[in-house]
Amino acid sequence: MSTHAHAGSDPGHFHMADVRSKRPTRRRAVACGEFYPGPLAYPLIIERRLPKGDALTMAEIAGLQGAKQAAALIPLCHPLPLDLVEVRCLPVAERNCIRVYCEVATTARTGVEMEALAGSSAALLTLYDLTKPVEPALTMGAIRLLFKEGGKRGLWIHPDGMSASEREQYQPHGPARLEGIRTVVLTLSDRAHQGQYADTSGPLLVEALEALGAEVVDTRIMPDDAEALTAQLRQFPAQAIRLVLCTGGTGLGPRDRTPEALAMLGGCRVPGIGEYFRSESSQHTPLACLSRADAVQLGEMLVIALPGSPRAVQQGMAILAPILAHAVAMADGEGHP
Repeated sequence: MSTHAHAGSDPGHFHMADVRSKRPTRRRAVACGEFYPGPLAYPLIIERRLPKGDALTMAEIAGLQGAKQAAALIPLCHPLPLDLVEVRCLPVAERNCIRVYCEVATTARTGVEMEALAGSSAALLTLYDLTKPVEPALTMGAIRLLFKEGGKRGLWIHPDGMSASEREQYQPHGPARLEGIRTVVLTLSDRAHQGQYADTSGPLLVEALEALGAEVVDTRIMPDDAEALTAQLRQFPAQAIRLVLCTGGTGLGPRDRTPEALAMLGGCRVPGIGEYFRSESSQHTPLACLSRADAVQLGEMLVIALPGSPRAVQQGMAILAPILAHAVAMADGEGHP
């Protein structure tokens, strides 16, 4: 049996993952599994005629308890406040089995995969317990995480996939896509522009945008010059650019002038984006209040200025990804969903 220990420590030393630097986000997970009672016991379960009582109802209750007790059962699992636990026991007559689903949701710094798996497992064990008086040859199996969503990784679906009915029931979703949206990434840095160091923040933005389906048509490294940035930004609407993400120049340094460049554009400020970024970033660092992240709308083009560090870019895209597609749609004149 293998165990995971803290890197470089005694193999017998275990630790909970440190999630203090993560920000709470909405998270959801669905796990499933199957119980195989056989052809003799299956009708007794469905007709609720087992000696111990209604196995299906009791299994659903046990699943609720199992999800809530995951942290007590699994030593390194974080205790989480759960917003939703829903357990479903669905008979599958053609295979004489009961398929169990457990859906769990929360707003937290870590996910609820283990809670969903604990809930489905508790329900399966309860079905086993209530059925064994009439059939000792019982089997459980196919226990797996169906999907999870939320956090910096967004949506993950098990490689075995989901059926059409499962997708309809649970409707897994990640951040809204930016398919075909023409986008530009600008890095504002005197030193990077002079070749004193390689730009790493710009490529991270490109990677994150392309992962959302955006068409990144241009990337540039520019000096910290408000007038030059304003002149460049004014050229983009004629090129059908819909979204511009800037990285750098939003601090308190004497050459940090990106917010001033956005103000010189003369468009419509979108102060809520900067406020939202600072509020969410404060979950990572108290220094977030020093950021002057900002946004402005120029016609149908949205310009967002983010800090310059790679870490801030990664965190910023995790924060903004869920709202970018809707923001662009609003600039198109579309209403709220």
